[in-house]
Amino acid sequence: MNILITGGAGFIGSHLAERLLNDGFHVTIIDDLSTGSATNIDSLKANKNFDYYFESIFNESLLRELIDKTDVIFHLAAAVGVFLIVESPVRTIETNVFGTELVLKYASLKKKRVIITSTSEVYGKANKIPFNEEDDLVLGPTTMGRWSYACSKALDEYLSIAYWREKKVPITIMRMFNTVGPRQSPSYGMVIPRFVIASLENKPIPVFGDGLQSRCFTYVDDAVDALILSAFNDISVGKVYNIGNPEEVSIRNLALLINEKVGSHSRIEFIPYSKAYGEGFEDMQRRVPDIKKISHDLGFQPKHSLESIIDRTVEYFRKMKNSTIVTK
Repeated sequence: MNILITGGAGFIGSHLAERLLNDGFHVTIIDDLSTGSATNIDSLKANKNFDYYFESIFNESLLRELIDKTDVIFHLAAAVGVFLIVESPVRTIETNVFGTELVLKYASLKKKRVIITSTSEVYGKANKIPFNEEDDLVLGPTTMGRWSYACSKALDEYLSIAYWREKKVPITIMRMFNTVGPRQSPSYGMVIPRFVIASLENKPIPVFGDGLQSRCFTYVDDAVDALILSAFNDISVGKVYNIGNPEEVSIRNLALLINEKVGSHSRIEFIPYSKAYGEGFEDMQRRVPDIKKISHDLGFQPKHSLESIIDRTVEYFRKMKNSTIVTK
């Protein structure tokens, strides 16, 4: 079976490619390296069942050719990260909406199986906890660029479901909740990598706001499990699922826990949202997934606790740091 992963040189995409190759699939990735990295797939390049293209999915002729040869498409290509979203709302909207439209357009020609990755951001300012797939989405005003990502991914979902209902393209939508693990870049505002690196370097840990806002974190291997389960089970066609771990932690306590795990004495530096992202930025106080649906339909349960996630992430960045020191 042939698998195509858009955004396959990214953090999640590279882990997914690695798992699928180990399971005996032929895997092709396409990635423009705007937020992914060629080093993420270095270990895969020698595999005879692996092909890669460092190209944009806006290259329609190539995308159509790759989809035509594919049995299952994992569509992960997207503009991600709060920093990127705030700084480049045009790029965010165009990449997410137009990119998804192209994937669905060419998948529809031969009714290819498509797994669309979405985000917990689509819940917006909703305050009903935990977030259920059938809950209303509460987005902020169009004048605030901060909401462009949530809006564009919500539109991706509407478009995907429309392709399923009207054109019978077998899609599944997976809403990801704060996926974490090795290879995740801190460059776009990803909180755990930023905190771990600061703690390892004994630098102040930057906590935005008062740190009382809470999040739930999913280890990348668990997210990959969920993606693969959804792709090869017909019960998931036409459905939306949360992928997450309901274990909740405040950002302030997360910083303290990371310091403890690292054995660092880094102080917590509280930074106003206005300084980090500009005036008028809005954050959500809590974001907790309801995973009953994916558990019932696909048998998914996260295997990694928050402490395990932090341990593994600390180990990864400590090795990276030591490797850099040796190289220098």
